[in-house]
Amino acid sequence: MRRAKRLLAALACLGLCLGLLAGCSSQPKTTVSDNAQRFTAYYFDVFDTMTQVIAYCDSQAEFDEQMDALHQDLVAYHQLYDIYNDYDGINNIKTINDNAGVAPVKVDQRIIDMLDEAIRLYDTTGGKLNIAMGSVLAIWHDYREAAEADPSDEDNALPTQAELEAAAQHCDINDIVIDHEAGTVYLADPEMRLDVGSVGKGYAVEQVCRAAQARGLISASVSVGGNLRSIGSKPKGQPWESGIASPWSDQLIYNSQTSLIAVVDSDDRAVVTSGDYQRYYTVDGVRYHHIIDPDTLWPADYFTAVTILCSDSGLADCLSTGVFCMPLEEGMALIESLDGVEALWCTKDGQVVTSSGFAQYQIETE
Repeated sequence: MRRAKRLLAALACLGLCLGLLAGCSSQPKTTVSDNAQRFTAYYFDVFDTMTQVIAYCDSQAEFDEQMDALHQDLVAYHQLYDIYNDYDGINNIKTINDNAGVAPVKVDQRIIDMLDEAIRLYDTTGGKLNIAMGSVLAIWHDYREAAEADPSDEDNALPTQAELEAAAQHCDINDIVIDHEAGTVYLADPEMRLDVGSVGKGYAVEQVCRAAQARGLISASVSVGGNLRSIGSKPKGQPWESGIASPWSDQLIYNSQTSLIAVVDSDDRAVVTSGDYQRYYTVDGVRYHHIIDPDTLWPADYFTAVTILCSDSGLADCLSTGVFCMPLEEGMALIESLDGVEALWCTKDGQVVTSSGFAQYQIETE
């Protein structure tokens, strides 16, 4: 039941119109062939969500070869960034958490690179993006899981402020000790837990797309649970058109009838949305979603959704969470200070607000 609900939420996230891939061959290509064929692949075994890739390649064999490699990359990142499961021969984020206060853990460079990015974005967002909040997020996760296990919300409960504040004593990002020479990560606080849900998937999508480009993929659109990253453009120079779905729509599954609040040109860009309508549970008719404000320790209450448009999926993932936890003026100031980053806010009172450069990427639709 829980996975079914998450799958529906993932499908809703696909309110981003996906793109296509090309450039699959033994020799590097710079443009997608006008005669390239459209192919689509789906995967359900990474990041507890649905992955969709729409692509243009010159043949089925070319597409299959590219997808096999892309899928293998996604599986590798999924296992490395998992906080719940162990895998034979792999030290992952769960391994680091299990050894908090015990010993440094030798990890894959892909973990260190992701953690470095998250720590940098902690500073950029003034602490609103904090991967060291696992102890607090685990409390909300457990309450939400208990609610999802019971179809009736009569017995749904909320954590107490006292237990949240006790857990918050173990969220100091400075207690993440990374030894780049030794390739180890150590949590100095025995009660600290990492939760990379706000960065891991987006970072993985970015790295997977870069690797695919290095293998010759030059026209692609990859969506992992709504974290969208496009590569190049479609045949004949047509842009990838990515639709941003209305967070106020009651429709669970994205299709051609889904209400869109904007359509953007996403060539070589990422489009990532954080919202209060995907993972949540209700208590006394009030919705409590999964994006927790580090200042209040409760679900952030500024917006219904925030969408980030930029060239890097990992950056977009971090910023969509961080900005979701900021007042509009503060978030707008941050976005305007960053080169090549634009944002769209859906406010609680039904307004749509965009950053100053967002309009240049919008595509008019009938």
